[in-house]
Amino acid sequence: MLAVSLTAEAELRELEPWRAEEFLAHLDRAREHIAPWVPASFVASDLEQARQVLQRYADLRARDGGGIWGIWLGGVLVGGVMFASFDAARGVCEVGCWLEPGAQGRGLITRAVERVVGWAVGERGIARVEWRTLPANARSIAVAKRLGMRLDGVLRQAVPGAGGGPRADIELWSLLAEEWQARTTEPRTTEPRTTLTPEAGRDKGEIDELTAAFYRLFGNAGGRVPDLAAIHDLFVPGGVIVQGGPRQALHDLEAFIRPRQALLTSGELTDFTEAETEEHTVIFGDVAQRLGRYTKRGVRDGVPFTGAGTKSMQFLKTPQGWRIAAMSWTDDPEQAGLSAAERPAG
Repeated sequence: MLAVSLTAEAELRELEPWRAEEFLAHLDRAREHIAPWVPASFVASDLEQARQVLQRYADLRARDGGGIWGIWLGGVLVGGVMFASFDAARGVCEVGCWLEPGAQGRGLITRAVERVVGWAVGERGIARVEWRTLPANARSIAVAKRLGMRLDGVLRQAVPGAGGGPRADIELWSLLAEEWQARTTEPRTTEPRTTLTPEAGRDKGEIDELTAAFYRLFGNAGGRVPDLAAIHDLFVPGGVIVQGGPRQALHDLEAFIRPRQALLTSGELTDFTEAETEEHTVIFGDVAQRLGRYTKRGVRDGVPFTGAGTKSMQFLKTPQGWRIAAMSWTDDPEQAGLSAAERPAG
């Protein structure tokens, strides 16, 4: 099978059943990270189950009803994309993706999905591409937005909850063929952001994924146990976080995460999620700045709450890729009276 290049180090190839052992090793690295967001049947726990997962997609491919492709980074399988369904007669398909934590922040998922969507629309005449995701999956939603998808609506209680919990909603996003074609053919000079060159586009994708990774760090919905120490992988050494509003304070990373780790794992704050809702990013060479709005929600001492605010993030391009150099945030006025402990993520 010929490989499709995604970056100088990454490529996309069909993920066939004979690769079950490699697929299982990858799942063992990714299991905890992807389990909250993908069907339980996908996260195989032994070699036979891994083979069955890949065979299921191979059978779909043989019937022209789906398919699965892996992403290899430096020769190691790190994630992939799939057509969960594919109906050329109706002109509709559903695309999905997954990625292990060590491969995040490189724009691999966006590039991989662009490849398969381009083929589906350009070669097979697909008129509508669908994307389904849990509302709390900020990274998935960020990819949908980067692809130019629109939110059609929410399918209420559409899937069983993780670990036997309450049934969960599903957001349905879509992209039409004419929207895809306009996205891929319109002159780059008409775009308001710094995506004027392929290199700038890759930089923007990495920054988008890095931002989504920061927001996801603090989520504990569905019983997830966050590990805020991973924040060090997102920031440059010596990175700082500044709290705005009436109680301004400057934190190093350890001072920032210590009380939030305790709050998010003590049971006092549960079902917490935070997600970016809009942003504007400016990239100049090896530095970038992003101004964004976010919303958050959770349950504190048994009482549901919601909030919103603004984040300003500064980025630096390092030999290891883009990293956050500094971040400042302020909650909207109605949230400003809360203590720092009551604002675990921003």
